[in-house]
Amino acid sequence: MKGVHLFVPMLHRRDAVGEHTLALRDRLATSGLPSQIYTELPDPTTAAETRPYLDYESDAEAGDVLVYQFATDSVMAGWLAARPQPLVVNYHSFTPPEFFAPWNNAIARLQIGAARRLEELAPRAALGIADSEFIAAELRVAGFSAVTVVPVAGIAPPTEPSQGALDRLRSRHPGRGTAWLSVGRWAPNKAHHDTIAALFVARASTDPGATLTLIGSPTEPAYAAALRRYAAILGLADAVDFVSGVSQDELAAHYRTADVLVMLSDHEGFGVPLVEAMGHGLPIVAFDAGAVREVLGDAGILLAHKHPRHVAAVITGLMADPGRRQRLVAAGRSRLRDLHIADAGNHLVEAILGVRDAAAVRR
Repeated sequence: MKGVHLFVPMLHRRDAVGEHTLALRDRLATSGLPSQIYTELPDPTTAAETRPYLDYESDAEAGDVLVYQFATDSVMAGWLAARPQPLVVNYHSFTPPEFFAPWNNAIARLQIGAARRLEELAPRAALGIADSEFIAAELRVAGFSAVTVVPVAGIAPPTEPSQGALDRLRSRHPGRGTAWLSVGRWAPNKAHHDTIAALFVARASTDPGATLTLIGSPTEPAYAAALRRYAAILGLADAVDFVSGVSQDELAAHYRTADVLVMLSDHEGFGVPLVEAMGHGLPIVAFDAGAVREVLGDAGILLAHKHPRHVAAVITGLMADPGRRQRLVAAGRSRLRDLHIADAGNHLVEAILGVRDAAAVRR
């Protein structure tokens, strides 16, 4: 039976692209469509759910549609470009190489290769699907003729954290000052160093008990290590908590016990933490870069610049204004409805099936 098969270089859990891929597979299965995930490299935590991409050569059936989850360079992209099946590129953007070049030339070269791969796939793709209008523009520049925008699928709806998870966090942070939260990979484009600098200013001026929790994983080890050194040099070793590998329950508890989400990223193709924070009723202060304005709308404070004194002053002012915090939380709930996140999976399947149906007509 013809199916819609998904290709991703590696399938990671608790990763925006990985969770999106799993959600799409499950939605396709619910629609009665066979769907297998193929990878270039296995991840031990998901290997049982994937197969090597070259296996598809013997699995292929007439009428299949192939969906490539594009977020980095991969030899699989060139292989897909040579396949005869209709191809959909589900584009999640990639970090521009200049952010990685000072830290890791290998990753920077990988991102340069990703730009070339995108151009290589453009004439072959029947459709490019982007998470935001911001990155849809990148697809058009690369040469994609048909582009549509569908928000990220697979964002878990907000759930109530367990009392145990809440109690554990509250015992670690007894609430002496504002609890800042930042969620995202420890990578240079996420600019966690700017958040740490702003925390230093806040603690030295208006909020000596302020703390920062950084939830993520070290995409670039040298940068991640530098963040820890930077916090220590500024005397913030006990004020900045680096947290990896959290469960959904623990993540929900972090959102519920924080006072503000701080996102100072220089490049965001979508910004899943923005959606998660809005769902948990957490006010947001974010730098106006990439797709942040598009996703956040008026449901948070957008910063035109992020000088540490400015960031610290904005957060201090927000914490001193309960009415504004309540208005931002209410705006966040409204913004979530406008984004139609819950419907993203259905819209994604509809777009892919449109490609399948058009290919059937041509046959």
